[in-house]
Amino acid sequence: MTKTAWQQGELLEVTIADLSDTGDGVGRFDERVVFVPDTVPDDRVIVRLVHVKPKYAHGQLKQLLQASPHRIRPNCIVADKCGGCQWQHINYEYQLKAKQNQVIQALQRIGNFSAPPVDPVLSADSSLGYRNKATYPLGISATGQVQAGYYQKGSHQLVNLNQCPVQDPRLNPLLAEVKQDIQKQGWKIYDEQRHQGQVRHLSLRIGRRTGEILLTLVVKDWNLPGIEKQAQEWLQRYPQLVGVSLNRNSDRTNTIFGTQTRCIAGVAYLREKFAGLEFQVRPDTFFQVYTETAELLLQVIQSELNFQGHEVLIDAYCGIGTLTLPLAKQVRQATGLELQPEAVQQAILNAQCNEIKNVTFQVGAVEKLLPQMGIIPNVVLLDPPRKGCDRTVIESLMKSKPPRIVYVSCKVATLARDLKLLCQDGLYTLTRVQPADFFPQTSHVEAAAFLVLSHLSKGSEFF
Repeated sequence: MTKTAWQQGELLEVTIADLSDTGDGVGRFDERVVFVPDTVPDDRVIVRLVHVKPKYAHGQLKQLLQASPHRIRPNCIVADKCGGCQWQHINYEYQLKAKQNQVIQALQRIGNFSAPPVDPVLSADSSLGYRNKATYPLGISATGQVQAGYYQKGSHQLVNLNQCPVQDPRLNPLLAEVKQDIQKQGWKIYDEQRHQGQVRHLSLRIGRRTGEILLTLVVKDWNLPGIEKQAQEWLQRYPQLVGVSLNRNSDRTNTIFGTQTRCIAGVAYLREKFAGLEFQVRPDTFFQVYTETAELLLQVIQSELNFQGHEVLIDAYCGIGTLTLPLAKQVRQATGLELQPEAVQQAILNAQCNEIKNVTFQVGAVEKLLPQMGIIPNVVLLDPPRKGCDRTVIESLMKSKPPRIVYVSCKVATLARDLKLLCQDGLYTLTRVQPADFFPQTSHVEAAAFLVLSHLSKGSEFF
Protein backbone atom coordinates (compact mmCIF):
# COMPACT_ATOMS: atom_id res chain seq x y z
CA MET A 1 0.00 0.00 0.00
CA THR A 2 1.45 3.40 -0.98
CA LYS A 3 1.90 5.83 1.87
CA THR A 4 0.56 9.35 1.52
CA ALA A 5 3.32 11.97 1.39
CA TRP A 6 3.35 14.19 4.48
CA GLN A 7 3.49 17.95 4.07
CA GLN A 8 4.96 20.51 6.42
CA GLY A 9 2.10 22.29 8.18
CA GLU A 10 -0.27 19.32 7.77
CA LEU A 11 -2.55 18.51 10.72
CA LEU A 12 -2.78 14.91 11.95
CA GLU A 13 -4.69 13.20 14.74
CA VAL A 14 -2.27 11.04 16.71
CA THR A 15 -2.37 8.92 19.88
CA ILE A 16 0.87 9.14 21.83
CA ALA A 17 2.28 5.71 22.71
CA ASP A 18 5.74 6.30 24.16
CA LEU A 19 8.38 8.85 25.18
CA SER A 20 11.69 9.34 23.37
CA ASP A 21 15.01 9.63 25.18
CA THR A 22 14.92 13.38 24.49
CA GLY A 23 11.58 13.68 26.29
CA ASP A 24 9.21 14.05 23.33
CA GLY A 25 6.02 12.05 23.01
CA VAL A 26 6.09 9.40 20.28
CA GLY A 27 3.06 8.56 18.14
CA ARG A 28 2.46 6.76 14.84
CA PHE A 29 0.44 7.72 11.81
CA ASP A 30 0.37 5.79 8.54
CA GLU A 31 3.10 3.45 9.94
CA ARG A 32 5.47 6.39 10.45
CA VAL A 33 6.73 7.95 13.68
CA VAL A 34 5.77 11.43 14.85
CA PHE A 35 7.70 13.11 17.69
CA VAL A 36 5.60 15.63 19.65
CA PRO A 37 6.96 17.71 22.58
CA ASP A 38 4.70 18.43 25.58
CA THR A 39 2.71 15.22 25.17
CA VAL A 40 2.23 12.14 27.35
CA PRO A 41 1.59 8.50 26.44
CA ASP A 42 -2.18 7.97 26.05
CA ASP A 43 -2.76 11.59 24.99
CA ARG A 44 -4.92 11.88 21.86
CA VAL A 45 -3.85 15.05 20.06
CA ILE A 46 -3.98 17.14 16.93
CA VAL A 47 -0.43 17.69 15.70
CA ARG A 48 0.93 20.20 13.18
CA LEU A 49 3.92 18.81 11.28
CA VAL A 50 6.90 21.19 11.43
CA HIS A 51 9.82 19.03 10.17
CA VAL A 52 9.05 16.20 7.75
CA LYS A 53 11.41 13.35 6.83
CA PRO A 54 10.72 10.23 4.74
CA LYS A 55 10.25 7.90 7.74
CA TYR A 56 9.39 10.27 10.58
CA ALA A 57 8.33 13.80 11.42
CA HIS A 58 8.50 16.29 14.25
CA GLY A 59 5.22 17.88 15.21
CA GLN A 60 3.81 20.67 17.35
CA LEU A 61 0.91 20.09 19.73
CA LYS A 62 -2.07 22.08 18.45
CA GLN A 63 -4.99 20.58 20.37
CA LEU A 64 -5.41 18.10 23.20
CA LEU A 65 -8.42 15.97 22.30
CA GLN A 66 -8.18 13.54 25.21
CA ALA A 67 -5.74 13.87 28.10
CA SER A 68 -3.66 10.98 29.34
CA PRO A 69 -4.27 9.84 32.93
CA HIS A 70 -0.57 10.54 33.46
CA ARG A 71 -0.93 14.23 32.53
CA ILE A 72 -0.87 16.86 35.31
CA ARG A 73 -0.85 20.63 35.58
CA PRO A 74 2.76 21.92 35.59
CA ASN A 75 4.08 23.64 38.72
CA CYS A 76 5.77 26.32 36.62
CA ILE A 77 3.76 29.04 34.87
CA VAL A 78 6.19 29.07 31.91
CA ALA A 79 6.64 25.30 31.65
CA ASP A 80 5.14 25.28 28.14
CA LYS A 81 7.77 27.78 26.96
CA CYS A 82 10.90 27.24 29.05
CA GLY A 83 13.42 24.69 27.81
CA GLY A 84 14.78 23.95 31.28
CA CYS A 85 12.32 21.08 31.88
CA GLN A 86 10.56 18.71 29.48
CA TRP A 87 8.26 16.75 31.78
CA GLN A 88 6.50 19.02 34.28
CA HIS A 89 3.22 18.00 32.63
CA ILE A 90 3.83 14.30 33.48
CA ASN A 91 3.11 12.90 36.93
CA TYR A 92 6.26 11.90 38.75
CA GLU A 93 5.44 8.21 39.20
CA TYR A 94 5.12 7.86 35.44
CA GLN A 95 8.35 9.83 34.89
CA LEU A 96 10.19 7.18 36.90
CA LYS A 97 8.63 4.33 34.92
CA ALA A 98 9.52 6.07 31.66
CA LYS A 99 13.14 6.45 32.75
CA GLN A 100 13.42 2.80 33.72
CA ASN A 101 12.02 1.89 30.31
CA GLN A 102 14.52 4.24 28.65
CA VAL A 103 17.39 2.33 30.28
CA ILE A 104 15.91 -1.06 29.36
CA GLN A 105 15.39 -0.07 25.73
CA ALA A 106 18.91 1.31 25.35
CA LEU A 107 20.44 -1.87 26.76
CA GLN A 108 18.27 -4.01 24.49
CA ARG A 109 18.64 -2.03 21.26
CA ILE A 110 22.23 -0.79 21.58
CA GLY A 111 23.76 -3.23 24.03
CA ASN A 112 22.06 -6.38 22.69
CA PHE A 113 21.07 -7.49 26.19
CA SER A 114 17.90 -9.52 25.76
CA ALA A 115 16.71 -9.21 29.38
CA PRO A 116 18.83 -6.54 31.12
CA PRO A 117 18.58 -6.65 34.95
CA VAL A 118 17.29 -3.10 35.44
CA ASP A 119 15.90 -2.11 38.85
CA PRO A 120 13.17 0.52 39.41
CA VAL A 121 14.53 4.05 39.33
CA LEU A 122 16.00 5.35 42.56
CA SER A 123 14.53 8.68 43.65
CA ALA A 124 14.79 11.05 46.58
CA ASP A 125 11.82 12.59 48.37
CA SER A 126 11.17 15.62 46.19
CA SER A 127 10.79 16.07 42.45
CA LEU A 128 10.92 19.87 42.86
CA GLY A 129 13.25 22.30 44.62
CA TYR A 130 16.20 19.91 44.33
CA ARG A 131 18.81 21.57 42.10
CA ASN A 132 21.85 22.75 44.03
CA LYS A 133 23.18 24.65 41.01
CA ALA A 134 21.53 26.80 38.37
CA THR A 135 23.29 28.75 35.61
CA TYR A 136 21.19 31.24 33.69
CA PRO A 137 22.03 32.96 30.39
CA LEU A 138 21.40 36.70 30.52
CA GLY A 139 19.61 38.83 27.95
CA ILE A 140 17.89 42.15 27.35
CA SER A 141 14.14 42.57 26.88
CA ALA A 142 12.55 44.68 24.19
CA THR A 143 12.22 47.46 26.78
CA GLY A 144 15.89 47.25 27.79
CA GLN A 145 15.49 45.28 31.03
CA VAL A 146 18.08 42.70 32.11
CA GLN A 147 16.63 39.20 31.96
CA ALA A 148 17.80 35.83 33.25
CA GLY A 149 16.24 32.48 32.51
CA TYR A 150 16.38 29.52 30.18
CA TYR A 151 15.98 29.44 26.43
CA GLN A 152 12.61 28.66 24.92
CA LYS A 153 12.39 25.13 23.58
CA GLY A 154 14.18 24.82 20.27
CA SER A 155 15.31 28.44 20.16
CA HIS A 156 17.63 31.08 21.59
CA GLN A 157 14.68 33.14 22.79
CA LEU A 158 15.16 33.76 26.51
CA VAL A 159 12.28 33.00 28.89
CA ASN A 160 12.71 35.43 31.79
CA LEU A 161 12.41 33.90 35.28
CA ASN A 162 12.20 35.36 38.79
CA GLN A 163 11.94 31.94 40.38
CA CYS A 164 12.33 28.34 39.29
CA PRO A 165 10.43 25.46 40.93
CA VAL A 166 13.19 22.88 40.32
CA GLN A 167 16.07 24.84 41.89
CA ASP A 168 16.64 25.04 45.64
CA PRO A 169 14.10 27.69 46.76
CA ARG A 170 16.79 29.48 48.78
CA LEU A 171 18.28 30.64 45.45
CA ASN A 172 15.11 32.34 44.20
CA PRO A 173 15.62 35.73 45.95
CA LEU A 174 19.06 36.03 44.34
CA LEU A 175 17.72 35.18 40.89
CA ALA A 176 15.07 37.89 41.10
CA GLU A 177 17.22 40.62 42.66
CA VAL A 178 20.68 40.24 41.15
CA LYS A 179 19.25 41.04 37.69
CA GLN A 180 18.16 44.41 39.04
CA ASP A 181 21.63 45.07 40.45
CA ILE A 182 23.23 44.26 37.08
CA GLN A 183 20.79 46.71 35.52
CA LYS A 184 21.70 49.45 38.02
CA GLN A 185 25.41 48.91 37.48
CA GLY A 186 24.96 49.45 33.76
CA TRP A 187 27.01 46.38 32.85
CA LYS A 188 26.51 45.43 29.22
CA ILE A 189 24.88 42.07 28.59
CA TYR A 190 26.75 39.82 26.18
CA ASP A 191 25.40 39.54 22.63
CA GLU A 192 26.41 36.16 21.21
CA GLN A 193 25.69 37.19 17.62
CA ARG A 194 28.01 40.21 17.66
CA HIS A 195 30.38 38.88 20.35
CA GLN A 196 29.94 42.14 22.21
CA GLY A 197 28.98 43.00 25.76
CA GLN A 198 30.33 41.81 29.05
CA VAL A 199 28.12 39.68 31.31
CA ARG A 200 27.14 36.31 29.84
CA HIS A 201 25.66 34.13 32.62
CA LEU A 202 24.56 34.24 36.24
CA SER A 203 25.46 31.08 38.17
CA LEU A 204 24.11 30.22 41.63
CA ARG A 205 25.19 27.27 43.73
CA ILE A 206 24.15 26.11 47.20
CA GLY A 207 25.28 23.51 49.70
CA ARG A 208 22.07 21.60 50.39
CA ARG A 209 23.24 20.52 53.85
CA THR A 210 25.12 23.71 54.83
CA GLY A 211 23.03 26.39 53.11
CA GLU A 212 26.17 28.16 51.90
CA ILE A 213 25.73 29.94 48.55
CA LEU A 214 28.12 30.99 45.78
CA LEU A 215 27.29 33.66 43.21
CA THR A 216 29.30 33.74 39.98
CA LEU A 217 29.10 36.00 36.95
CA VAL A 218 30.48 34.60 33.70
CA VAL A 219 32.08 37.54 31.88
CA LYS A 220 33.81 38.16 28.57
CA ASP A 221 36.80 39.78 30.32
CA TRP A 222 37.80 40.89 33.80
CA ASN A 223 36.91 44.58 33.27
CA LEU A 224 33.67 44.94 35.22
CA PRO A 225 33.63 48.38 36.89
CA GLY A 226 32.22 48.43 40.40
CA ILE A 227 32.15 44.66 40.87
CA GLU A 228 34.16 44.75 44.13
CA LYS A 229 31.71 47.13 45.83
CA GLN A 230 28.68 45.28 44.44
CA ALA A 231 30.08 41.94 45.62
CA GLN A 232 30.42 43.28 49.17
CA GLU A 233 26.84 44.55 49.04
CA TRP A 234 25.65 41.11 47.99
CA LEU A 235 27.52 39.48 50.88
CA GLN A 236 25.87 41.89 53.33
CA ARG A 237 22.40 41.46 51.82
CA TYR A 238 22.40 37.62 51.72
CA PRO A 239 23.67 36.05 54.97
CA GLN A 240 24.02 32.61 53.35
CA LEU A 241 26.17 33.96 50.50
CA VAL A 242 29.81 33.07 51.25
CA GLY A 243 31.55 33.99 47.99
CA VAL A 244 31.25 36.07 44.82
CA SER A 245 33.40 35.16 41.81
CA LEU A 246 33.97 36.07 38.19
CA ASN A 247 34.57 33.40 35.57
CA ARG A 248 36.19 34.55 32.34
CA ASN A 249 34.96 33.14 29.04
CA SER A 250 36.15 35.23 26.10
CA ASP A 251 35.50 32.60 23.41
CA ARG A 252 32.76 32.52 20.82
CA THR A 253 31.20 29.35 22.17
CA ASN A 254 28.07 27.94 23.74
CA THR A 255 30.22 26.49 26.55
CA ILE A 256 29.19 28.30 29.72
CA PHE A 257 32.32 28.42 31.87
CA GLY A 258 35.80 29.45 30.84
CA THR A 259 38.96 28.05 32.39
CA GLN A 260 39.74 30.96 34.76
CA THR A 261 37.80 31.91 37.89
CA ARG A 262 38.61 34.72 40.33
CA CYS A 263 37.09 35.18 43.77
CA ILE A 264 36.05 38.83 44.17
CA ALA A 265 34.66 38.75 47.72
CA GLY A 266 34.29 36.16 50.46
CA VAL A 267 35.70 32.69 49.78
CA ALA A 268 36.21 30.76 46.53
CA TYR A 269 34.19 27.70 47.60
CA LEU A 270 31.20 26.53 49.59
CA ARG A 271 31.19 23.66 52.04
CA GLU A 272 28.86 20.73 51.45
CA LYS A 273 28.29 17.57 53.49
CA PHE A 274 28.01 14.39 51.44
CA ALA A 275 28.04 10.78 52.66
CA GLY A 276 29.24 11.88 56.09
CA LEU A 277 32.19 13.83 54.65
CA GLU A 278 32.75 17.53 54.06
CA PHE A 279 33.59 18.73 50.56
CA GLN A 280 34.77 22.07 49.25
CA VAL A 281 32.88 22.88 46.04
CA ARG A 282 33.93 25.75 43.77
CA PRO A 283 31.78 27.59 41.20
CA ASP A 284 33.05 25.55 38.24
CA THR A 285 33.43 22.22 40.06
CA PHE A 286 31.44 19.26 38.78
CA PHE A 287 29.16 18.10 41.59
CA GLN A 288 25.89 16.23 41.08
CA VAL A 289 22.98 18.68 41.06
CA TYR A 290 20.75 16.45 43.24
CA THR A 291 22.79 15.85 46.37
CA GLU A 292 20.35 13.51 48.07
CA THR A 293 19.81 11.16 45.11
CA ALA A 294 23.55 11.00 44.47
CA GLU A 295 23.95 9.89 48.06
CA LEU A 296 21.30 7.18 47.60
CA LEU A 297 23.09 5.85 44.53
CA LEU A 298 26.38 5.80 46.44
CA GLN A 299 24.68 3.70 49.14
CA VAL A 300 23.58 1.19 46.49
CA ILE A 301 27.15 0.99 45.17
CA GLN A 302 28.52 0.44 48.67
CA SER A 303 25.93 -2.23 49.40
CA GLU A 304 26.47 -4.05 46.11
CA LEU A 305 30.27 -4.08 46.39
CA ASN A 306 30.22 -5.03 50.09
CA PHE A 307 33.87 -4.12 50.67
CA GLN A 308 35.73 -6.09 53.34
CA GLY A 309 38.59 -3.62 53.84
CA HIS A 310 41.36 -5.39 51.90
CA GLU A 311 40.39 -4.25 48.40
CA VAL A 312 42.16 -1.97 45.93
CA LEU A 313 39.93 0.51 44.07
CA ILE A 314 40.54 2.65 41.00
CA ASP A 315 38.06 5.48 40.43
CA ALA A 316 38.35 6.66 36.83
CA TYR A 317 36.99 10.13 36.01
CA CYS A 318 36.99 10.85 39.76
CA GLY A 319 36.42 14.63 39.73
CA ILE A 320 36.86 16.12 43.19
CA GLY A 321 36.59 12.69 44.82
CA THR A 322 32.85 12.70 45.42
CA LEU A 323 32.65 8.90 45.14
CA THR A 324 36.34 8.12 45.68
CA LEU A 325 36.56 9.41 49.23
CA PRO A 326 33.48 7.68 50.75
CA LEU A 327 34.55 4.40 49.09
CA ALA A 328 38.18 4.86 50.19
CA LYS A 329 37.05 4.60 53.81
CA GLN A 330 35.96 1.00 53.08
CA VAL A 331 38.99 -0.31 51.16
CA ARG A 332 42.74 -0.74 51.69
CA GLN A 333 43.83 1.59 48.88
CA ALA A 334 42.03 3.90 46.45
CA THR A 335 43.34 5.80 43.43
CA GLY A 336 41.47 8.51 41.56
CA LEU A 337 42.18 9.39 37.92
CA GLU A 338 41.07 12.76 36.54
CA LEU A 339 41.89 14.92 33.52
CA GLN A 340 41.32 18.31 35.17
CA PRO A 341 44.23 19.45 37.39
CA GLU A 342 41.97 21.83 39.35
CA ALA A 343 39.61 18.97 40.23
CA VAL A 344 42.53 16.84 41.42
CA GLN A 345 43.76 19.70 43.62
CA GLN A 346 40.31 19.87 45.19
CA ALA A 347 40.19 16.09 45.60
CA ILE A 348 43.51 16.11 47.44
CA LEU A 349 42.31 18.96 49.65
CA ASN A 350 39.03 17.17 50.38
CA ALA A 351 40.95 14.01 51.34
CA GLN A 352 43.11 16.03 53.72
CA CYS A 353 40.11 17.83 55.25
CA ASN A 354 38.48 14.48 55.98
CA GLU A 355 41.75 12.85 57.14
CA ILE A 356 41.54 10.11 54.50
CA LYS A 357 45.10 8.91 53.94
CA ASN A 358 44.74 5.73 51.89
CA VAL A 359 43.89 7.56 48.66
CA THR A 360 46.02 9.05 45.88
CA PHE A 361 45.04 11.07 42.82
CA GLN A 362 46.65 11.27 39.39
CA VAL A 363 46.19 13.98 36.76
CA GLY A 364 45.74 12.90 33.16
CA ALA A 365 43.45 11.32 30.59
CA VAL A 366 42.01 8.05 31.83
CA GLU A 367 42.76 6.36 28.49
CA LYS A 368 46.47 7.11 29.07
CA LEU A 369 46.71 6.54 32.81
CA LEU A 370 44.70 3.32 33.17
CA PRO A 371 46.92 1.10 30.97
CA GLN A 372 49.98 2.32 32.91
CA MET A 373 48.69 1.58 36.40
CA GLY A 374 50.70 -1.60 36.83
CA ILE A 375 48.15 -3.10 39.23
CA ILE A 376 44.98 -5.12 38.85
CA PRO A 377 42.48 -3.56 41.27
CA ASN A 378 39.62 -5.49 42.79
CA VAL A 379 37.18 -2.87 41.53
CA VAL A 380 37.28 -0.21 38.82
CA LEU A 381 34.70 2.54 39.09
CA LEU A 382 33.95 4.35 35.82
CA ASP A 383 32.07 7.65 35.82
CA PRO A 384 32.80 9.16 32.38
CA PRO A 385 31.21 12.22 30.72
CA ARG A 386 28.23 11.84 28.38
CA LYS A 387 30.35 10.60 25.48
CA GLY A 388 31.23 7.50 27.51
CA CYS A 389 34.60 5.79 27.77
CA ASP A 390 37.35 6.10 25.19
CA ARG A 391 37.77 2.80 23.34
CA THR A 392 41.30 2.56 24.80
CA VAL A 393 39.80 2.49 28.31
CA ILE A 394 37.51 -0.40 27.40
CA GLU A 395 40.36 -2.31 25.74
CA SER A 396 42.58 -1.77 28.79
CA LEU A 397 39.89 -3.20 31.08
CA MET A 398 39.36 -6.18 28.79
CA LYS A 399 43.09 -6.84 28.90
CA SER A 400 43.68 -6.36 32.65
CA LYS A 401 40.37 -8.01 33.66
CA PRO A 402 39.62 -6.42 37.05
CA PRO A 403 37.20 -8.73 38.89
CA ARG A 404 34.50 -6.07 39.21
CA ILE A 405 33.55 -2.93 37.30
CA VAL A 406 30.96 -0.34 38.30
CA TYR A 407 29.99 1.95 35.44
CA VAL A 408 28.10 5.11 36.43
CA SER A 409 26.64 6.84 33.40
CA CYS A 410 24.68 10.01 32.63
CA LYS A 411 23.81 8.86 29.09
CA VAL A 412 22.38 5.37 28.72
CA ALA A 413 23.14 5.15 24.98
CA THR A 414 26.90 5.33 25.55
CA LEU A 415 26.55 3.11 28.63
CA ALA A 416 24.88 0.43 26.51
CA ARG A 417 27.55 0.77 23.80
CA ASP A 418 30.39 0.30 26.29
CA LEU A 419 28.70 -2.52 28.22
CA LYS A 420 28.23 -4.40 24.95
CA LEU A 421 31.99 -4.32 24.40
CA LEU A 422 32.84 -5.37 27.95
CA CYS A 423 30.39 -8.27 27.88
CA GLN A 424 31.23 -9.54 24.39
CA ASP A 425 32.44 -13.13 24.19
CA GLY A 426 31.15 -13.59 27.75
CA LEU A 427 34.10 -11.80 29.37
CA TYR A 428 31.96 -9.87 31.88
CA THR A 429 28.44 -10.53 33.13
CA LEU A 430 26.04 -7.66 33.74
CA THR A 431 24.55 -8.47 37.14
CA ARG A 432 22.55 -5.34 37.96
CA VAL A 433 21.65 -1.89 36.64
CA GLN A 434 20.41 0.72 39.09
CA PRO A 435 18.93 3.83 37.46
CA ALA A 436 18.71 6.99 39.55
CA ASP A 437 16.77 10.19 39.01
CA PHE A 438 19.25 13.05 39.32
CA PHE A 439 17.10 15.33 37.12
CA PRO A 440 13.36 15.14 37.96
CA GLN A 441 11.07 16.93 35.48
CA THR A 442 13.50 16.16 32.64
CA SER A 443 14.14 13.11 30.47
CA HIS A 444 17.70 12.66 31.79
CA VAL A 445 18.49 9.53 33.77
CA GLU A 446 21.63 8.32 35.54
CA ALA A 447 22.45 4.64 35.93
CA ALA A 448 25.00 2.47 37.72
CA ALA A 449 25.80 -0.83 36.02
CA PHE A 450 27.54 -3.65 37.89
CA LEU A 451 29.79 -6.07 36.03
CA VAL A 452 31.64 -9.14 37.24
CA LEU A 453 34.18 -11.33 35.46
CA SER A 454 32.10 -14.21 34.21
CA HIS A 455 34.27 -17.00 35.63
CA LEU A 456 34.03 -15.60 39.19
CA SER A 457 31.41 -16.71 41.64
CA LYS A 458 29.96 -15.20 44.79
CA GLY A 459 32.44 -17.27 46.77
CA SER A 460 35.41 -15.52 45.25
CA GLU A 461 37.87 -13.63 47.43
CA PHE A 462 37.00 -10.51 45.46
CA PHE A 463 33.42 -10.28 46.72
